[in-house]
Amino acid sequence: MTKSSSKRKAARGIRSLATRAIHAGEPRVKYANSLTTPIVQTSTYTFSSSKAIEDYTKKGKEHFEYGRYGNPTAQIAEKRLADLEGAQACVVFSSGMSAITTTILSIVQAGDHIVITDDSYKKTLEFCESYLKQFGIECTIVPFGDYQILEKAVKKNTRFIFSESPTNPYLNIFDLVTIKKIAVKHNVLTLIDSTFSTPVNQRPIEFGMDIVLHSATKYLGGHNDILAGAVLGKKKLIEKIRDLHKSMGGLIDPHCCYLLLRGLKTFPLRVKKQNESALKVA
Repeated sequence: MTKSSSKRKAARGIRSLATRAIHAGEPRVKYANSLTTPIVQTSTYTFSSSKAIEDYTKKGKEHFEYGRYGNPTAQIAEKRLADLEGAQACVVFSSGMSAITTTILSIVQAGDHIVITDDSYKKTLEFCESYLKQFGIECTIVPFGDYQILEKAVKKNTRFIFSESPTNPYLNIFDLVTIKKIAVKHNVLTLIDSTFSTPVNQRPIEFGMDIVLHSATKYLGGHNDILAGAVLGKKKLIEKIRDLHKSMGGLIDPHCCYLLLRGLKTFPLRVKKQNESALKVA
């Protein structure tokens, strides 16, 4: 690592969450010297030469090719969310449910088993309990908060444990420390839907969770005008999810990404105020 890169890393470390929510993931100089990340509203991209195409296709040099495979506005949103969550990588989706279903399908195969808590979102439970059975994947739903029953539900072919924390809509809190111990003991992945906590109140990766999911429709977007989802974690896991995402096609459009970035600029302030208001009500 060079001295300059070390200084940049140190600078990121001392930036507040509020500052990172505004600037993280953005290049200093943007197209047309724009202050705000531009909306790159295109489905296809050009290459400057045949050599550039060859570098992209044969040597893996980074280049945007087609809208379903990536977009500059979406890439900035992914980098910002990864920074806020403390994750290596992120991929954004057209909705929270698209993020959940694509993530699950990228992990499991016929003959696998999963464990999910009964306080998870209705459509998540429905997908795991009903649709996955069509592909020969078994699902065990366990009572939320009963970690003994949860551990007993884990089998040799269990791929992951899934829960929300806080849950939607009952706001129950999952013991991430306990679940990590169980997961390590049985060598299974942990998936946490952290939509209701946001990175302001909780960052599951700091507790050792493997994959964090968000419906960015809620607090991250914050203005009740978008549908969006995000999946975050280690780069190797996220890239596997991204590969399936390209085939499943649940991509978020550039304008929606722009609105998500706009919402992120104020989300630490909003969540702080919401926390204060909720405590008064409680």
